Amino acid sequence: MKLLSGARLTGVVAFFGLATLLVGTVHGESVPSGLLGDWSLDLSTAEPAWMRVEEQAGNPVVSLRIYVGSAGPYRDVEVSDGRVQFEIVKKSKGKRVSTTRVSVGLVNGELDGAMVRTRANREPERVTFTGTKISAMPADRPDLSKVRFGQPISLFNGKDMTGWTTHEPDKKNGWSVVDGVLQNNTPKTDFSATGDHANLKTEASFEDFWLHLEFLVGSQRNSGVYLRGMYEAQVVDRDSRMQGIQGVGAIFGEIPPSKNAGRAGGEWQTYDITLVDRHVTVVLNGEKVIDNQPISRPTAGAIHTNPDEPGPIYLQGDHTNVSYRNLYLAPVVQP
Repeated sequence: MKLLSGARLTGVVAFFGLATLLVGTVHGESVPSGLLGDWSLDLSTAEPAWMRVEEQAGNPVVSLRIYVGSAGPYRDVEVSDGRVQFEIVKKSKGKRVSTTRVSVGLVNGELDGAMVRTRANREPERVTFTGTKISAMPADRPDLSKVRFGQPISLFNGKDMTGWTTHEPDKKNGWSVVDGVLQNNTPKTDFSATGDHANLKTEASFEDFWLHLEFLVGSQRNSGVYLRGMYEAQVVDRDSRMQGIQGVGAIFGEIPPSKNAGRAGGEWQTYDITLVDRHVTVVLNGEKVIDNQPISRPTAGAIHTNPDEPGPIYLQGDHTNVSYRNLYLAPVVQP
């Protein structure tokens, strides 16, 4: 059964700052076919979220990412009266610290669901959400030889923060311009997912493009550049503890580079990245490390989750110190 492109999701989900990948094996009834596909979710908490419902080997698989966090899978799913029900248990040091009971069904083509988390001596927590159906992933890679790009535009004027804004106005702003360089200064030195300093994004939003930028990050420090606020190109040094699919040249957690073409900490590095039809090409320091590969879902930390809509260039500032310069973008020109 094909979903209508204008379908919307409504429902209730408990969210506590964790992104979760849910995978379940259904017992009994089949999952309603109207749920199949990818969804960009809008939570009442304003946390970005994305969901995919699919079937693998005759069993449904449900993926739900809410900003940053851990992944499942979670099994022992039951379907009764058209509703999918399962339980998520979080443990710490072998002990259960929370239980989340999920019940989801379709009512008149819209999602009707509840995800309620309970913890000892606390009231259950709930968050409402809606969502938009995402179009199907393009079946073929784009022929980049036929793609036309417009005149490159400068994203950073080398003088001030014109065209940029912090994403979290309640966090500390460590961004400034020093000697023609866009710098983020923060005391953070660890690799934890978030911090108390603000991330930075362009005021403008973009569709497909070629992006050029230069970055400088110290040894064992990290940041990231999100394409359309959705796909993170990792920013670390070549000798970082984060390698491969989490290392420099990677689309973080999704596509590994073919090789480590990074430079040592404290040296300037260059990214040239092309994003066309949800396919990405990454050239790191002049070497192609990802060649026109599909990227089918937002990476962890994404602030924009609908690839059918334009999004900003987004720089991580809640990580460690990092500097950027010579940021240029050439948009794809439609014939």
